[in-house]
Amino acid sequence: MVNAIILICAYLIGSIPSGLWIGKLFYKTDIRQHGSGNLGGTNSFRVLGKKAGIVVTSLDILKGTAATLLLLIPYFSESTIHPLILGVVAVVGHMFPIFAGFRGGKAVATSGGVLLGYSWPFFIVLIIAFFIALKATKIVSLSSMIVAVVGLVYSAIYWIVTGDFALFILVAVLAFFIFYRHRANIKRIKEGTEPKVKWI
Repeated sequence: MVNAIILICAYLIGSIPSGLWIGKLFYKTDIRQHGSGNLGGTNSFRVLGKKAGIVVTSLDILKGTAATLLLLIPYFSESTIHPLILGVVAVVGHMFPIFAGFRGGKAVATSGGVLLGYSWPFFIVLIIAFFIALKATKIVSLSSMIVAVVGLVYSAIYWIVTGDFALFILVAVLAFFIFYRHRANIKRIKEGTEPKVKWI
């Protein structure tokens, strides 16, 4: 019973549509009707502005972290579920949120939040890699996919050194999610029509 409840909680945490709620509450705007139509941080930056984008991205990251740390709650401490599984469930909730008609984000920020909750040094490495890639490419989607590859390589090395196979599997799953959710972006990148940021 505890395992079932904690999985549901992880999904519901991931399902919180930060971009949708902040857009409607503070800007009277449904970001699904503007820009890329995506509920993630990138579209929030594009449609609602820098301040809202930072808040939405931060909240999306914290969703993954919160789900991964659910085992710290006394009631859930008896659960036998690995914290990384809870993180994956939260990411699924972010991509297919019950609170937003199952139309969610692209898994990047929430995936980062899972890693923040599990291994903060790993998270820092990925943040640095993201901004280096973004500085070089000016394309958020491409930078996100580059970071997914960096994360996969890092987790493979970490597995070899520490034996943490679970982390490698989690990162592989999250990388798959990220590439799958960026299918349209990959097409636009190939066509040279993917939007670029100007602030970095």
